[in-house]
Amino acid sequence: MFSVYVSAVRGTPLLVQLFIIFYLFPTFNITLDPFPSAVIAFSLNVGAYASEIIRASISSVPKGQWEAGYTIGMTYRKTLFRVILPQAFRVSIPPLSNTFISLIKDTSLASQILVAELFRKAQEIGAQNLDQILVIYIEAAFIYWIICFLLSIVQHVIERRLDRYVAK
Repeated sequence: MFSVYVSAVRGTPLLVQLFIIFYLFPTFNITLDPFPSAVIAFSLNVGAYASEIIRASISSVPKGQWEAGYTIGMTYRKTLFRVILPQAFRVSIPPLSNTFISLIKDTSLASQILVAELFRKAQEIGAQNLDQILVIYIEAAFIYWIICFLLSIVQHVIERRLDRYVAK
């Protein structure tokens, strides 16, 4: 069942997912404002991608690491938490960071269901100042870039800290 969820999310555009969430709940007499609808859609989307990243990261740890944990008397759970996950976490940082950076950029899609986020505000300001619309959109793009750049720096710092624990 979980693989169906992951496949459905990865196989459909985020904008379609936003629309489905925004228009699906009212058919069940559940009224949600646009912002909670966007949060649900983004959470389901990122959850599917992040779960695959974590699954692949755990799979990337050599089988011998499991065997080594069992050999010294560790249980499955202890081996997972003390041996496998620390190694998988290091491998998962770059793709998880890219997923979160994409999420930041994808928030602009929430403007399509009337969420007043950065791009929506730029559209509203641009509609009042048509002669400045290009400058306004460039400023919005710059703000997105700054946020993503800062997240990239955080990613780099985490990677460098985790590199201390790698045998060279």
